Amino acid sequence: QVQLVESGGGLVQAGGSLRLSCAASGRTSSIYSMGWFRQAPGKEREFVAAISWLGGSTYYADSVKGRFTISRDNAKNTVYLQMNNLKPEDTAVYYCAADRNPRVGPRIISYDYWGQGTQVTVSS
Repeated sequence: QVQLVESGGGLVQAGGSLRLSCAASGRTSSIYSMGWFRQAPGKEREFVAAISWLGGSTYYADSVKGRFTISRDNAKNTVYLQMNNLKPEDTAVYYCAADRNPRVGPRIISYDYWGQGTQVTVSS
């Protein structure tokens, strides 16, 4: 089993920045890739970004390319999501997820473990 704990959410004005963290514990050796997803009120959960755990390959949703950066620190078993130039439409609960299989991508059903989520609110 893998446990994931997100942190770093909060309230920020449009144009501002936040950095989310996701700390993994447990059988972290089983992780191949990790991703960030978000869910706004009344909407389905959507993919934001993903990164391979060892090689560092990254994948982004078009809506966040150029504004968000995903990175990882293997020594700390932590994945980060740096979010710059935030917009009100970025408001959502952000979830971290881990995939045990050799792929890096946006499919929600591919991910085996999920964190509890952290709220990000962007005011206009």
